[in-house]
This record gives sequence, C-alpha cells and structure tokens, in this order.
Amino acid sequence: MRHPTVAGQFYAADEAALRGQIEKCFMDPLGPGKLPALAKGRRSILGGVVPHAGYMYSGAVAANLYGRLAEDGFPKTFIIIGPNHTGRGSGLAIATDDFQTPLGIVHVDRELAKEVRRDIVDEDAEAHRYEHSIEVQLPFLQYFSNDFKLVPICMGFQDYDSAVSLGKTIKGAIKGKDVVVIASTDLSHYVPKDVAKKKDAMVLDAIKAMDAKSVFRAVEENNISMCGHGPVIVTITACLGGTATLLKYATSGDVSPMREVVGYAAVVIGK
Repeated sequence: MRHPTVAGQFYAADEAALRGQIEKCFMDPLGPGKLPALAKGRRSILGGVVPHAGYMYSGAVAANLYGRLAEDGFPKTFIIIGPNHTGRGSGLAIATDDFQTPLGIVHVDRELAKEVRRDIVDEDAEAHRYEHSIEVQLPFLQYFSNDFKLVPICMGFQDYDSAVSLGKTIKGAIKGKDVVVIASTDLSHYVPKDVAKKKDAMVLDAIKAMDAKSVFRAVEENNISMCGHGPVIVTITACLGGTATLLKYATSGDVSPMREVVGYAAVVIGK
C-alpha cells in the first residue's frame, strides 16, 4: 500500500472535510461553478492536463477537468503521469502498490502497468513514496467513484526522446482499451504574473496544437520553469489524433495577492 504523503498539507486529511474542500473547488469562481454528476457511457475524453499544487491554490482549476471527466463517464483505468519532485528512485517509474487516500483505496491496474513497463520504465515504489503530483489527483476522482483503476508513472527523466518513447508505449498498450491519460503539471514557477501568463501561453498554444515537439522547444528555449513538460509530451503522444481544449488558466496570484506566482491550467483532450 502506498499511504498518503500530503494529506493534511495539500488537501484535507479528514474524509468529510476533504469532500467539502473538493466541492468548494467545483463551486469556486475559477472552477466550473457547479457540482457535476458522474455520467455513464459518453466516453469522448482521451486525456488531459491538470495542476498539482495544494487545493487552496490549484484545486479550482483542476476541478474544470474533473468535472468534464465526471460528465463524460469514467473509464476503466486512468494513467496518471507526474514529475518526480523528490529525486528519489528510478528516472521513469511505475508503481504497482495500491494508493490510499482519505477517500479510500485506489487499486492499480497491474495488467496494464505490466504492458507499459517496457524498455525504459522501471517498477519502483521508492520514486512514488513521497511524490505528491499523482497523489493529489486521486481524491478528485474518488469524490465521484472508487470504481476505477490507476497506472501511476513518475518521471524524473523528462528529455524529449524518453517522453515520446513512453508516450508511444502507452499508445500501443491502451489501444482498444477504456483508458484516459492525464498529465500532472504546474506551469511557470515563482515569476511575476505577467511573465507567467506570457510564457505559459507559449506552452498552452503548443498543447492546443497537440505538438509535443513545440512543447519541449517552448520550455527549453524560453526557460519556462514548468515542472511536468515530460508528462505533457507523453500524454500528447499517447493521445495523438485527439483535440486539445483549454478549459481554464489561472495563477496562484488569482487566488491570493503575491509578487511571484505559479501558473495552472486544465486542458481536456477529446476524440
């Protein structure tokens, strides 16, 4: 079992308080403004991009994607790919331990994880042990249902070739299966708000174009302090053929006045 690391920090540790916190994210002016219901059968979503800061700052932006996912109907499995902030463990790591949160247990799809764990991906629980970028996504999904499985992938290596290779592996592994791929990333870190908006727009334009190479170039050539461009490149590659739509962009400065901000975006990739 992978026990929660940031419960009580990034989100509430008590079940009732956490459900209330998630509802506030949905109803927030930066969120979708409503509490969606979990639908069945539409299934037009292939993937998405979502932030992973504390719910106080990025939860409302994240709720825009999770509202769409609920209204679209959950797939059998979510592949959630996040950056490795801790530096622990393998550079490209899958975990097969189930994840526990205050809302219950999320079971890993071990069969699909085995198919993804090829070539450059290792099975390594240590890379996931203290990493928050995947953990914080799970309560949003569990708010609606625990009837889904997870394949968690933690990326320390975020070079273009590794990300594209992993994306192609995932695309092959999920062909014909009911799976949604989610990239967990924040955008610019600790820069003035106008700088964040300008730089983040470059990345978001590349994402909306479903152009993985342009995402990488935007980050590298403009020194954009985005923490999860690798997961985004993986997701774009795995969902090629889909259409990306920006649901919401905001910064931490839209939540609370601050001189330097972090950028957040919710993007949905549909068929």
